[in-house]
Amino acid sequence: MKTGVIDVGGGMRGVYGAGVFDYCMENDIHFDYGAGVSAGSANIVSYLAGQYHRNYSYYIEYSVRKDYMGFGNFLKTRNFINLDYIYGTLSNSDGEYPLDYEAAKNSGKEFVIVATNAKTGRPHYFTMADLKQDDYGPIKCSSCVPVVNKPYPFRGRLYYDGGISDPIPFKKAFADGCERLVVILTRPKDYLRTTKNDRRLSLLLRRKYPESAKKLATRAALYNEQLKAAAKLEKEGKLMIIAPKSIEGLGTLKSSNTDGLIKLYDMGKKDAVAIKKFLASF
Repeated sequence: MKTGVIDVGGGMRGVYGAGVFDYCMENDIHFDYGAGVSAGSANIVSYLAGQYHRNYSYYIEYSVRKDYMGFGNFLKTRNFINLDYIYGTLSNSDGEYPLDYEAAKNSGKEFVIVATNAKTGRPHYFTMADLKQDDYGPIKCSSCVPVVNKPYPFRGRLYYDGGISDPIPFKKAFADGCERLVVILTRPKDYLRTTKNDRRLSLLLRRKYPESAKKLATRAALYNEQLKAAAKLEKEGKLMIIAPKSIEGLGTLKSSNTDGLIKLYDMGKKDAVAIKKFLASF
């Protein structure tokens, strides 16, 4: 059976998914297909490259650096998250902790990176073929959080975070031929998004990127709808949801709570034990 994994990302909460994938690497658990949203795409590409603990270093060690993210970056460049530093300076072949691009490319696995076209508000699905050595633009696009960052330019188009147009892309995974899925969330399974902050932030996008603003304003409804559908599919045995019981006080852009990050990473490793049983049930 074609087995897929989806990591929905969630900024610093993505450390939970990093724990899940490290457990999978430790225990020889393989997927034929991976779809990553935002930070989830970075988690998956390190997993495909077989780089155990690489993502841990980014979340726990590097994220506290001023170059990584912060208001200093925002004041200088209008980008709170320095995507070029994370997925360029640190990740390139001459970087501090390079991505093993050749290993990821030659993994034989399908890789989908979900981004949002800033002009149309529609999801755009990059693949491994869109990545090049030291050119990880699609991951930057997928991780470009609206409002706190300007849309990321890539090959003549502008992109925002994939989470505003397809936050839990299980339909895409099934359309691509997956027959069973593991879905990694970074909030509890019973968590439902609210519209308050999204609607307020969407007003700041409305003039330049009206279609993305609409998507941001309705993101909560889309996420909640997709979560409900995923839960139904889980009851039918077609997918499994892995989700933390607590987010340990972590937010999308808060990196100072090191203890919380480590606890959430450890929770991911612990919860991932259930994947073996799910895959063995087929």
